[in-house]
Amino acid sequence: MMSVIELGEYGADFTANPYPYYAKLREAGPVHEVRMPDGFQFWLVVGHEEGRAALADPRLAKSPSVIGVRPPEEDIIGVHLLAADAPDHTRLRRLVTGEFTGRRVEGLRPRIQQLTTELADAMEPAGRADLVDAFAYPLPIIVICELLGVPAEDRDTFRRWSNQLVTPTGDQEFGQAMVDFAAYLDALIEDKRAAGPTDDLLSALITARAEDGDRLSGPELRAMAYLLLIAGHETTVNLIANTVRNLLTHPEQLAALRADPDLLDGTIEESLRYDGPVETGTFRFTREAVTIGGREIAAGQYVLVGIGALDRDPARFPDPDRFDIRRDTRGHLAFGHGIHYCLGAPLARLEGRIALRTLLDRFPDLELDPEGEPWEWLPGLLMRGVRHLPVRW
Repeated sequence: MMSVIELGEYGADFTANPYPYYAKLREAGPVHEVRMPDGFQFWLVVGHEEGRAALADPRLAKSPSVIGVRPPEEDIIGVHLLAADAPDHTRLRRLVTGEFTGRRVEGLRPRIQQLTTELADAMEPAGRADLVDAFAYPLPIIVICELLGVPAEDRDTFRRWSNQLVTPTGDQEFGQAMVDFAAYLDALIEDKRAAGPTDDLLSALITARAEDGDRLSGPELRAMAYLLLIAGHETTVNLIANTVRNLLTHPEQLAALRADPDLLDGTIEESLRYDGPVETGTFRFTREAVTIGGREIAAGQYVLVGIGALDRDPARFPDPDRFDIRRDTRGHLAFGHGIHYCLGAPLARLEGRIALRTLLDRFPDLELDPEGEPWEWLPGLLMRGVRHLPVRW
């Protein structure tokens, strides 16, 4: 019988660079029972083939109700796509997919370019900046807030809530941010109902109807807005910052990209694979006893798919610890797999490409700032990135 892995014993090195630890775990097997420092236990999948299958396995539910758990945030926010299973998930996704179209996303291109240019204009005179605060954070937050119809004056408040919800500093702070955010979204939705239809996405979701007349309820609207706002910007912040960090720490790859701009799309995809913004998926729950990677997992267990570990599996990607923007990255799982595949993947890719292209064009000598503060890595297993990225030019 294999012993439980104590993740707390890995220390701060695991937060800064988890990949060697995932590799060591993978050598011993694709699935492990692990324990957090607070005593919480779950199953962690680190093999690509096993993880890809788990992401699409209906025996692994996303709603904790299948194991008799009702998280307190469900009463506050409601049930969103990431915590729903078919047929509820199918219904919710159908109602939002009709409004979150490729045409709507592509229509954002001129505005994204305008915003990116304005941010670069504001950065340029100083010769140095924190790339997260000055560029990688404001771009996606403005884009998703404008897309949904969130007033500009509320963005800073929203950022504080979002930070607490994705990388919480404590249970009390997490709970208060959830309550405040839910109340804000309820008020915003009522304001939009009263104002009548406009061209933003939240207004479209309020009026959206399926062919059978189905529409989103008030709590469902709140939960959908919550998910789109949080997932629509936190991940893209780290996609942009991580990609720049990966290039600046691999100067030969940066030189290759500058020499051949056609490598831009490949750079974004390789960064997603090599050091993407989502380190693990959100929890899944076993409806029944399942066997994954030769390990028998009983019903009612928590399962976490290690996205970052999967995309460094040498069985799928040769020499996986090498950052190579010419690599064939097909099959990476940075946006998930199966019915929960990221709805916002086209928008994230569009923002990442425009942001990176603009930075390379405007700052030909962009480099890490040697006088900047040491990197502070985001805590927890969900998000992968640094709070600040000092650069100069």
